[in-house]
Amino acid sequence: MSRINRTALILMLLSMSACSLPSFTVVPVSSSSELNVTVQDAQVAAIAAENSPEMAITPTPFQPIPPTPVILPTGIPTSTPAPTNTPLPEPPIALSTLPVVEIDNVPNQTNWLLLGSDRRKGDKGYRTDTIILLTLNPKSGTAAMTSFPRDLWVYIPGYGEERINTAFYRGGFKMLAATMQHNFGVKPTGYVLIDFSNFKQIIDGLGGLDVEVTTTLTAKRQGRGYITIPKGMNHMNADKVLWYVRSRKTTNDFARNVRQQEVLMALAKKFLSMDGLSKAPDLYKKYKKAVITDQGFDDLIQYLPLAITLASDMSRIKHYYIGQGQVYDFVTAGGAMVLMPQKDKCQAVVKKALKGK
Repeated sequence: MSRINRTALILMLLSMSACSLPSFTVVPVSSSSELNVTVQDAQVAAIAAENSPEMAITPTPFQPIPPTPVILPTGIPTSTPAPTNTPLPEPPIALSTLPVVEIDNVPNQTNWLLLGSDRRKGDKGYRTDTIILLTLNPKSGTAAMTSFPRDLWVYIPGYGEERINTAFYRGGFKMLAATMQHNFGVKPTGYVLIDFSNFKQIIDGLGGLDVEVTTTLTAKRQGRGYITIPKGMNHMNADKVLWYVRSRKTTNDFARNVRQQEVLMALAKKFLSMDGLSKAPDLYKKYKKAVITDQGFDDLIQYLPLAITLASDMSRIKHYYIGQGQVYDFVTAGGAMVLMPQKDKCQAVVKKALKGK
């Protein structure tokens, strides 16, 4: 087949593929030297898109316009499959072969991700706007929470540079874990994800939360004008808790990350005050449908001794943040306002959290 005929055939197949891949746009390619992505990266993107063809990232202010990917088809496209719970397949390139940051993890340490999504009823795609690395050290009887801002500009394996909150959309937990490993040297082994509506249901079921506020917050609340949450202990119902953790009009994402950890601490204290450790099996059954997780009850029960230790002294839970000292404001070529990480400083925070220092 002549070079012209091969090119025409590729363009025809790309056009057919685009009918079922709304997130991709086909552009003519004159030679392989003009490609902006590797063949491997393009295959990764194609597989992820085929497994969630109906999903589209919801727009955010200053959302970057991603470079147009070039997909090398492997066959004639088939009809769009119905959404299922089938796990995403492994990408054609082994993520373990990608260059990653190396951090010496503590032996017998467990790292999970606590994720909050912007998914609402009817949404077909969503980002993880809350990303907290939970580090458990049973041997030392300590734990740590490390918050990552949602607009952090990172390398997502197989896709290139994007906001960190899009990694889960791109390839589920495996892709987000690989992104964490590549950029920060730690690979989480499990996750717990919750959306806004289920978060509110849990808080309502607990009768609200008593939140220890570290910094007074004054901000506008829809339908109520400006309200103030003073520094100190504040009892909040579910609606107020959700507003408190999401508010950023008068502050920023860094302050919001602090408030998220405050609420998580209040949630932990609430469960403990209910004698939650002895009721762990019942609580797991009650709330397991409200969250998405890859951790079963048997996976969690092994940490019961650590939970007892932490319950007796909550100061054993340390708090870390990727904050203003580790990032700087940056505008991408597509006009997106993002946070550019200073890799060495970010990795120093993660290393500190893993070592419990």
